[in-house]
Amino acid sequence: MFTKIAVVLSLVAIATAGVVQLGYGGESYGHESSGYAPVAYEGHGDQHVDYHAHPKYDYSYSVSDPHTGDHKTQHEARDGDVVKGEYSLLQPDGSFRKVTYTADDHSGFNAIVHNTAPAHPEYHH
Repeated sequence: MFTKIAVVLSLVAIATAGVVQLGYGGESYGHESSGYAPVAYEGHGDQHVDYHAHPKYDYSYSVSDPHTGDHKTQHEARDGDVVKGEYSLLQPDGSFRKVTYTADDHSGFNAIVHNTAPAHPEYHH
């Protein structure tokens, strides 16, 4: 019984000190900047985690809520270090804003903003 308590208290002390952080799947990794090597528990020692994998994704979303007037869309795609996307929104004054952007290692971040006049011009007496 004393051994079990000592083991549990040791694990709590190590986790609290920040040396070991429990992660997904029962794996535990130290801080990357601290120089600690990855440590795995529960038989996951042969599992390799590639922190430098080629990033690639493509996602979109949109909202169109006539009750609140919230109308917006976004689409973004990434392939390695190249990101391309655009988003648009209906602004409170009725104008429409569309932003097209790109980002890469060579050119950095670039955005082109297009604004259109309000859909319903103000009526003046």
